[in-house]
Amino acid sequence: MSTLKIHTIETAPEGSKKLLNKSLKAFGMVPGLHGVLADSPETLDAYQKLHELFSNSSFNNEELTVVWQTINVEHGCHYCVPAHTGIAHMMKVDKNLTDALRNKTAIANEKLEILRNTTLAIVRNRGRISDADLKAFFDAGYRQQQVLEIILGLAQKAISNYTNHIANTPIDKPFKKFAWENEMQK
Repeated sequence: MSTLKIHTIETAPEGSKKLLNKSLKAFGMVPGLHGVLADSPETLDAYQKLHELFSNSSFNNEELTVVWQTINVEHGCHYCVPAHTGIAHMMKVDKNLTDALRNKTAIANEKLEILRNTTLAIVRNRGRISDADLKAFFDAGYRQQQVLEIILGLAQKAISNYTNHIANTPIDKPFKKFAWENEMQK
């Protein structure tokens, strides 16, 4: 059961109506997360802008998925893991990659595994990563730009993951088939 109100376009504060219409056009529905965030037009606007900026970063679809899902799984987000599984499918990301991310198993592609490990190091250590971790990241072919883009993705995911924890946002119908549970939810 949700502990925070989930707005529709009709019930949202005036400052969020246009933003929810933007969500409707982008996703064909108003995702529950967006409905929760709508109570604060500024927060919904920030989330949408961060999503757009991160989606347009230098990362390809697989790399975007690695960063998003690594953070979602690490934070134990019951809503975002299924949502980003569905989004990954729409983005034509290999199911083996999404399964590895959801199940915390090794990723076959070494460069993507290094991206996951670097993302985890940033999340777990609150931005304090070792020189060895950073060197491995750079040796894999990533650059300073991508370190900063991981932080951009983390900013987006902090808004969504934390909101979903507090709101207990119900999983949207299109993503229910990708439901996910971890030890934090048991």
